[in-house]
Amino acid sequence: MKDSDRYFYHPLENIEDVDFFNEALERKKLTKSIQPDRPYTYWTIELYDQKDGIRGGGGLGVLAADTLRVADDNNVPFALITPFYPSETHQKMVNGQFEDEHRPVNYLDFGFRLIDQVNIKCCGNLCHLDVIEKRFKSARIIAITEPNFGELYSGLSGGDHRLYQEVSLGFGGYAALKLLGLKPAIMQLNEVATFFAALARLDELVKNGMDFYEAVVYTRKHTLYTNHTLVQAAEAEFSYEQFERFVFPNVKSLAVKKWLKDKFEDGKIKLSSVTIEIAELRSGVSKLHARVANYHDIAGNRVKFKAITNGVDLRTWVLPEILAFYQKEQILDEHLLPLPDYQTKLEPLTADEIRNFKLLGRKLLNHTLLDYPDQHGQILQFGDSDFIFDFRRRFVDYKRPDLPFTDPARLRSILEKANAHFILTGRVHTGDNIMSEKLHKILDLVEHDDFLKTHVHYLPDYEEKLALGLSCGCNAAINVPIVGLEACGTSWMKDVANLSLLISTHDGGVADASSNSYLNVSGETTADELDMLYQRMEEAIDIWQSDFDLEDTIKTELKAYLPVVSGTRMLNEYLDYLFPL
Repeated sequence: MKDSDRYFYHPLENIEDVDFFNEALERKKLTKSIQPDRPYTYWTIELYDQKDGIRGGGGLGVLAADTLRVADDNNVPFALITPFYPSETHQKMVNGQFEDEHRPVNYLDFGFRLIDQVNIKCCGNLCHLDVIEKRFKSARIIAITEPNFGELYSGLSGGDHRLYQEVSLGFGGYAALKLLGLKPAIMQLNEVATFFAALARLDELVKNGMDFYEAVVYTRKHTLYTNHTLVQAAEAEFSYEQFERFVFPNVKSLAVKKWLKDKFEDGKIKLSSVTIEIAELRSGVSKLHARVANYHDIAGNRVKFKAITNGVDLRTWVLPEILAFYQKEQILDEHLLPLPDYQTKLEPLTADEIRNFKLLGRKLLNHTLLDYPDQHGQILQFGDSDFIFDFRRRFVDYKRPDLPFTDPARLRSILEKANAHFILTGRVHTGDNIMSEKLHKILDLVEHDDFLKTHVHYLPDYEEKLALGLSCGCNAAINVPIVGLEACGTSWMKDVANLSLLISTHDGGVADASSNSYLNVSGETTADELDMLYQRMEEAIDIWQSDFDLEDTIKTELKAYLPVVSGTRMLNEYLDYLFPL
C-alpha cells in the first residue's frame, strides 16, 4: 500500500464505519485515534466560505474552507471551529473614494442550526454565545456568535473587542465541543488568535483532577500550532489588565492561572509566546517559511517549524473542464493527487487545448464581472483574443501591488504591444492608511493616462467569486512579494492549476520548486526586479502566441506544482505529522 493510501484510499460506507481510522491512525503521540466523536479539530478566527455565509479577510479564511472541504471529501472526521460574524464589510468606490458597506448576515439563511448557548465571563458580566452548527459528510462547522459580536478584525489588533472575540472563540468554542459531545483528537491552532482554545482544554483537564504538569504534557502532545506569518515582532500585545477583565475570569484552575500569569513581561504578553509553550507540534506553511520564520519561545530559543505547504481544494478552484481533463488523462487520481506518471501524462497537452480551456475560463470571467464594476462603475467584458494580466492579492505592502506601476511609460508600452489589459484587485484593510494612499496614487496615475485609463482596471470588492473568475479567465498572473516575507500564498496555486502563466518572485510556496519552473522575477535590487518583471510580462505575451513556448511553459509549471497545490497532499502531510507510525 502506498503512503497516501493510508488515509484516503479506504472506501468508507458511512462515517460510523471507523475501523479503518482505528487501524490506520493508531499512532505513538496520541492516546486515541480520530473518530466521529473524537474529530480532528481545526481552530481559526476566520473562515472564508461564501456558500456558508462566512466572509473572511483573506488567505487564512480561504485556506480554512479548503481544508474543511478536502477533509470532508476524504471522509476524515473533522470539526472546524470559528466565529460567525453577524456583519460583513464590502468595499465600493464612490466618486473616487472607498466606502465600506456593512451588511448584516443571518446564519439561518445558510443552513446553520442553533444548538444551544454557552457562557463566558468578561468584564464582570456573563456573556451568552449562541452555538450554531452545519454538518457535511464527515466534517462540520461549529461556530459561536452573538448579535454584538461585530465584524472580522474589528477594532485594534491589541484592543478589547479583538480580545473578546478571541476569548469567545477559545473558551466558548471549547464549551461548544463539550455541548455536542465531542472531544478533540487533535487541536490545530491556526495563528495565535486561537490560543485560548488550548488554554480552555488545559484548564478543564486540571479542573477535572489531572495533575497540572501531566495536563500540560497532555495538552502539548495534542496541540498543533500552525504559523502563517514570518515575524513575531509584528504581533500585537495584550496587557495584564486586559487579561484580568477578559481571560482570567474564565480560568477555573489556580495552577493554570498562575502558569499564565508567569508568562507576562513588563505587564504585557504576546500570544505567540504562550501558543508556542502550549503546543508541542508546530508547522509552517511552506518549505521556505519553515526555514526562515523568526519566532522564539519564552526562553529566547529559536522555534523550529515542520514544513507543510498549504494546498487548495482543486474541486472548488479549478475550472470543471480542466479538472475533468486531469482525471480523464490520469494526471490526477480520484482524490486529486498526482499519479506516479503524471508528468508523462502531461506531455500530450497541446497549445490548442490550453487556449480552448482558457476560452471557457474567459466566459466564466465575463459572467462573474457582471457583478463587479470597476473603479469607474463600468461593467467589464473581454473578448476571446484579449490578453489579460491580473494582480489579485490582499493589499499589504510586502506583496507590492504598486510595483508594476513604478514606470508607467514602460507598463503602457507593454500593454500597447498586444492591446493587453491589466486587472488589479484586492482589499485594503480598514485603517491601513499607507496602502490606501498607495492605491489612490495608482488609480490617479491611471486616470491621467489616456491609454492606461482604458486598459488598467481596478475591481474594488475583491472576494472568492471574483478570485475564481480571474484565475480561470486571465492569461498571466503577477505575484511579486518581497522575497522572505510571504509565508505561502495560495492565489498563485489556483492560477497554475488553471493553466495561467505565473510571473512571480521566488517566495512562499512558489519556492517549493525550482525558480526555473515559472517566469521568475529576481534581482539584487528593487530596480533589477522591476526590470525583470517588465521583461517577464513582455515574454508572457510572446509565449501566448507561440504553440511550442506555450506548451513548454504550462507543462513545466504543472510538472513542478501539481503535487504542491494539492489540498489532499496537504492534509495527508498533516496526518502523517500528527499521527506518526
